[in-house]
Amino acid sequence: MARTIVGVNDPKAVKRFSGLLAVDTSQKSYFGPRFMKRGADAEVPIQILTDLETDAGEQITYDLLAELTMAPVEGEDNLEGNEERQRFYTDQIYIDQARCGVNTGGRMTRKRTLHDLRSRAKQQQSSWWARLQDELIFIYLSGKRGINANFLVPTGYAGRANNPLAAPDANHVVYGGDATDYTNLDASDKFDLRLIDRAKTKADAQGGGATNVPVLQPCKIDGNETFVCVMHTFQEDDLRSNTGTGQWMDIQRAAAAAEGRNSPLFKGSLGMYRGVILHSHRNVIRSADAGAGNVEAARALFMGAQAGVCAFGSPGTNLRYDWHEETRDNGDKVVISTSSIFGTKKVRFDTDAGPQDFGLFTLDTAAASR
Repeated sequence: MARTIVGVNDPKAVKRFSGLLAVDTSQKSYFGPRFMKRGADAEVPIQILTDLETDAGEQITYDLLAELTMAPVEGEDNLEGNEERQRFYTDQIYIDQARCGVNTGGRMTRKRTLHDLRSRAKQQQSSWWARLQDELIFIYLSGKRGINANFLVPTGYAGRANNPLAAPDANHVVYGGDATDYTNLDASDKFDLRLIDRAKTKADAQGGGATNVPVLQPCKIDGNETFVCVMHTFQEDDLRSNTGTGQWMDIQRAAAAAEGRNSPLFKGSLGMYRGVILHSHRNVIRSADAGAGNVEAARALFMGAQAGVCAFGSPGTNLRYDWHEETRDNGDKVVISTSSIFGTKKVRFDTDAGPQDFGLFTLDTAAASR
């Protein structure tokens, strides 16, 4: 009986599985379905910049137009010559290729059809890409790799695609408990609701005008403004174990009545407190050198809109991922590889007051291993 066989590297398979890989990766990602959206006007924590998906190039430049700071010109005083110049602060992101591959082994070890191999390779590699891109977002927003043992990239990782890691500036970090610096965090400076209070107040009050510090812009849900805080699971445990008045139970009551709770920003959340949607994730960056150098800590992310950006470039297929198959050892072994041209970084502008993070605070607290 005649049958149709889609052979190794057949163009139909390449395009089909490239598209399926993109969909699967987005669905399996933590950030993708919750906090990412296409377009420069997206009011979410992570913007996806699409400029290079169809155009040639390796860099996207984007600007922040600073607020006017001049005092009003009163009465019949001359405005001419006293106008204020427009100030643009600029940031850029680079893209580069990354690849992953699966060697399916020889004919006698596979014992399955090529179509099954493609499906299994897609499943493996979509999970790999989702893990990698989530890890990179956590690393770039935090400004360091940390000691997380489950990461794909090594502990000495310093960034990729000419996008360096950048530590948070002094205006965009808040410390747990009574700590005022990373070097004086102690084991009692744990994550609690008071830290959210302080971060929310700081977000509402800091920046703008003549300060040269960008205002932390909230995300938008059904016309309502909100922020998002992603803490480590150890920090969540500290939060839950705090039985003091106005702590964990307040979050539960607020979650039940929260408007917009069907929004993607709420997916898998712990609840909402003071307009801040709370999440936890194991990939929040951990360290073991806080305080006197031996305090275990974690760096939660308090995010508004445009905290970070991702950019993709097409490998020539108008898709974000490329799918490649080839045979080796006289056709005995099939190798399936995937690639993506992309870049990731947090938004950070060189202002007149120095480099400033734009859309997030980092929340550093003690967080002992469980």
